[in-house]
Amino acid sequence: MYSKLQPHQRGRIDVLLGRGEINLKKEGYNVHQSKIAIGSGGLFGKGYLKGTQTKYNFVPEQDTDFIFCTVGEEWGFVGSSVVLILFAVLIIRIIILAERQRSEFSRIYGYGVASILFFHLTINVGMTMGILPVIGIPLPFFSYGGSSLWEFTILLFIFLKLDAHRLYILR
Repeated sequence: MYSKLQPHQRGRIDVLLGRGEINLKKEGYNVHQSKIAIGSGGLFGKGYLKGTQTKYNFVPEQDTDFIFCTVGEEWGFVGSSVVLILFAVLIIRIIILAERQRSEFSRIYGYGVASILFFHLTINVGMTMGILPVIGIPLPFFSYGGSSLWEFTILLFIFLKLDAHRLYILR
């Protein structure tokens, strides 16, 4: 199976698993710079727009795929923890709202919205910290770009509309 992958895909897997010589100027550059940025943030971070790794563009794609390293560098461990806690509260709240739905469709849709947010969050943070392979998934409501922001907003608002009309469904 490994031999059937494209060379750039094999390089990403090798970087993730730490196999052989990893070229930090090619395949491993993004993840390496991201780890440096997160680590340099320390406990409280360097301050808003004061991160050296992100300010001087050492981290490529810092506005989109690697936005979490910007949060980690500028706001530190405390700021990153606050972001993750807020995401956890949002996902738990969506699950609670999904549980009280009277319609099976609305319930499943709510679980779907929570799942999409959870997996996007997990994969983005994991690839930024070098735990998961880099696949280019945006961080919900943070990553630059209109399409992902619209997608997450529409998903959430449809579910809120379904929740608002839950008493009229299946009467």
